[in-house]
Amino acid sequence: MGVTKFPRLEDVNVSHKTVLVRTDLNVPMHGGKVSDDMRIRRLVPTINYLLKHKCRIVLLSHFDRPGGKFVPSMSLAPLVDAISDALGGKLVKFGVDCIGPAARDAVDKLKPGDILLLENLRFHPEEEKGDAHFARELASLGDVFINDAFSCSHRSHASITGIAQYLPIAAGRLMQEELEQLTSIFAGAKKPIGAVVGGSKISTKLALLGNLTKTMDVLVIGGAMANTFLYTQGHDMGQSLHEKNMKATALKIMKQADKNGCQIVLPTDVVAAYAFSPQSPCRVVDVGHIPPDRIAIDVGPESLHQFFEALRPCKTVVWNGPLGAFEISPFDASTINLARAIAKLTGQKKMRSIAGGGDTVSALTHAGLAESFSYLSTAGGAFLEWLEGKTLPGVAALQKASSGGKTRAHG
Repeated sequence: MGVTKFPRLEDVNVSHKTVLVRTDLNVPMHGGKVSDDMRIRRLVPTINYLLKHKCRIVLLSHFDRPGGKFVPSMSLAPLVDAISDALGGKLVKFGVDCIGPAARDAVDKLKPGDILLLENLRFHPEEEKGDAHFARELASLGDVFINDAFSCSHRSHASITGIAQYLPIAAGRLMQEELEQLTSIFAGAKKPIGAVVGGSKISTKLALLGNLTKTMDVLVIGGAMANTFLYTQGHDMGQSLHEKNMKATALKIMKQADKNGCQIVLPTDVVAAYAFSPQSPCRVVDVGHIPPDRIAIDVGPESLHQFFEALRPCKTVVWNGPLGAFEISPFDASTINLARAIAKLTGQKKMRSIAGGGDTVSALTHAGLAESFSYLSTAGGAFLEWLEGKTLPGVAALQKASSGGKTRAHG
């Protein structure tokens, strides 16, 4: 939290160098084709900078969870065309491995201005183990290391923290943008500041909620997570997902918020259905009258109005997690409508809005509002851990470089 000093692209000598760029190309695929290329498009500014400086560019990434072995369906090869398209048709070469003779041969053949994508890092178990020898092998392929994968920087993997031990390091354009935008949430953000937190379980976001009660003026809680708080307040939740064993924790968070002057806003009505199905009959009920055989599957219209009124005065809003089962219409209504309201205030320059997390990005994309927020983070787990106040290993490696580590290539 509060990162201000880290080496940028301009702080390293990349001219005519072989540059290793850690990216996050773990993108959605459908039928062997990229179905959402947002992460690829946001890599383009870094690649263009390196092309301008006549670099030999080597892209490193993981894809999915192959468990340290070769899985053909998890190869990065199908992404070559998508990267090329994002670069206006620029040729992108592919290396069948990320270390060893095949990788070395592919790198050695590069000329200034060439781009090479190496195979899935996670085909080697040493990547996720943070193995030093594996990191050295990766580092031996280049002269400079650029971390442009904020979304992976909460992991102490060989390609995130290991390579940084052996090469000059800097943040790519996307990493720089993420750090500057997310730092601004807690440093210098215009007050009042609010947060929207959704999702299923309070237990997975304990640290997040605890940290936000210290920093937010308003904390809107939706999704199944809100059910645990409503249960703690004495409401019968019917068949709704809620964590009875987290009652004491929810009570502690509410007391902490009250002590810190943070207003927690919970649903007052919900959409109750028999099942998670678009065909399931549903109706709006007050939270105190959820039928014993029904599930709270979205927040109701009264809650939506109260959420918006609580957030309306905020100059800054950060969002993580949908308010309901957004994957299933009509239970996406509250998430879409609150997002539209925030997007409108953002467009009117009355509010700065920052959103992140896999489900959140999917929900905003589903609503056609991905471009209407001030900033949309590419990160899931890293975004969450950042909001929790944790130091991310990949970011720490950058800070170490800024405070005296290697930041310049030789030669």
